[in-house]
Amino acid sequence: MGCEWLPPLFRSFRIRPICPWWLNLCTAFSPIPSTSSASIVSLTSPLEAISWMAIAIFAASDISFASVTFYLLLGNLGASIVEVANDAIVAETAKQPTSSSKKTKSSSSGGLQSFVWMASSIGGVLGNLIGGILIDRFSPRMMFLIYGILLSFQFLIIGLIRETTLALPTSSSLGFRKQLSELFAALKKPDLLYAIIWFAFSYAVIPALTGTMFFYQTLHLKIESSLLGISKVVGQAAMLLWGAIYNRHLKSISSRKLIVAVQGTMIVFMLSDYLFVKGFYQNLGISNSLYVIAFSGLLEVLYFFKILPFSVLMAQLCPPGCEASIMAFVMSAIALAFIVSGYLGVALASYFRVSGDDFSGLPGALLVQAACTLVPIFWASCVPDDVKAKGKSKEN
Repeated sequence: MGCEWLPPLFRSFRIRPICPWWLNLCTAFSPIPSTSSASIVSLTSPLEAISWMAIAIFAASDISFASVTFYLLLGNLGASIVEVANDAIVAETAKQPTSSSKKTKSSSSGGLQSFVWMASSIGGVLGNLIGGILIDRFSPRMMFLIYGILLSFQFLIIGLIRETTLALPTSSSLGFRKQLSELFAALKKPDLLYAIIWFAFSYAVIPALTGTMFFYQTLHLKIESSLLGISKVVGQAAMLLWGAIYNRHLKSISSRKLIVAVQGTMIVFMLSDYLFVKGFYQNLGISNSLYVIAFSGLLEVLYFFKILPFSVLMAQLCPPGCEASIMAFVMSAIALAFIVSGYLGVALASYFRVSGDDFSGLPGALLVQAACTLVPIFWASCVPDDVKAKGKSKEN
């Protein structure tokens, strides 16, 4: 079998697909009308289904690493296009009035974004829970096949839905040069540009040690894959809870304060990981399995907690009609930041000589990671206050 590495690869899939930066950048420089969003999703769903089913079908033979890489790239390509279209629809719809009265009110205060966040989290909870149960009962090949079949059903369902029934906002399709000029004009706004730069920097500056921790837990601590699956469910449940709390209690708080608070919480959890690797919690009687279930999945999703208040801020700062391009540009910047973060993580692990046989340098790497996470907080002033917060301060 040439696919002996597939089980750990399958188990190490992240919470959400990170769009390739070059794809999002191309999307930002090209028009994506809201009226064509359903057709975009319907056209890209087969890409995902074909990629996963191809891996399942050819896994019985001696499939090469290059072939699997190509199929994974194809699947992520489809998922990335869908994610860009989804973010664009949410950003544009959030600017639409919520009532037909003279004093119309937009939903850019965060209600729509938090609802979409919670819906996505519910899907994540169910997906990780079902996947965690099935992975011990079926082979990785069968898991890929099941996922491909589900995507095929998704394609059929989307094809049966008429976009006119969704009451999505309509926008005219602009030419390449017009769209590009409007994007550059929007990015000339200092508040918007500085916020995007800071947000991307806050991800890029953090060396990603998620993969290193995964191998530490599986190779060194011998944590079972089912427990790691449960930790993913806990993480998705935390995302769902975060969306609900934000919608009920945190929408009135400045996005900058929330983003900085999440950044600080990430530092606390990274220091907690340092204590975990040093054996501090085990000395207190807390088992490694319990810590992994309760905290590992939570730290993974903390990286994404900032996206909810930041997307609300972007919806407020974006000029009308430019929401789709701006959100695509933001996602491309975040994706590129994650790539930089991954390379920094590899360099950091190599510097501390962390390997599959020796994890003695991991505590030092975690301390450096926590210190790097602290750096963006000193420049948090680059993120402007919410538009609604500015309005209230002027009234007072």
